[in-house]
Amino acid sequence: MADKIYHITSMEEWKLALMKGYYEAPSLATEGFIHCSTESQVEGVLNRYYSGKTNLVKLEIDTTLLTHPLKYEIAPSIQEEFPHVFGVINLDAVIKPTQI
Repeated sequence: MADKIYHITSMEEWKLALMKGYYEAPSLATEGFIHCSTESQVEGVLNRYYSGKTNLVKLEIDTTLLTHPLKYEIAPSIQEEFPHVFGVINLDAVIKPTQI
């Protein structure tokens, strides 16, 4: 397991997280977890799901600081393991938000 994982979100969702005190992706309500990726998976995620989108933020997350469970699970569409956070992401675990 990597000590750092990454999550792509919009600047609007990140600003909302800063106001609420935690980050919560829509997938938490619909799928039960927040999709994340390893550093080597970020480019593929951007190409598959965010092509042409602007005003994005890449969250660098320290997995040792997460307060909710982290599990690596196979994404059936590409047969690759991705990190999933089963709960909100506490802001102190986000060590570097970068606008992309």
